[in-house]
Amino acid sequence: MLTPQDQTWLKHWQQNSPEIRKTAIEWRKQPAFNRIDKPSRIQRARRLGYKAKQGIVVIRTRVGTGGMRRQRPVAGRRPKHLGVTRIKADVNMQQVAEKRTQEKYKNLKLLGSYFLYKDGFHYWFEVILADKAHPRISKDKELRKRVIPA
Repeated sequence: MLTPQDQTWLKHWQQNSPEIRKTAIEWRKQPAFNRIDKPSRIQRARRLGYKAKQGIVVIRTRVGTGGMRRQRPVAGRRPKHLGVTRIKADVNMQQVAEKRTQEKYKNLKLLGSYFLYKDGFHYWFEVILADKAHPRISKDKELRKRVIPA
């Protein structure tokens, strides 16, 4: 069941509204990993474990599309066996964004991520991370179960 905020966001995204396009223009100028103060989709972030407390970090991650083409072989073979088309990615863009964010922020533990926007060149996701060494996280029972292994 979508919340009213999620429904509004989904409507804006489906209609490609001018507001969301303006923000995407700003996002393109920012670095690939951009730490933000609070999530854009607060309801979705809360469902993934976000809390407005110290030790929780939200990163907007940009992932480039494409890269699923192989070079054509020089020697001759029939078109079916060229091995250029029908190449599928093993992981989706969201998993790529999560992995890259975790590689950059090694000391933080992944809580979850969600889709923000997609244009012809990039996908944007917001990744929620928690610092397992932070005292506020270790005192929170819910987060401690998810972040600190038993």
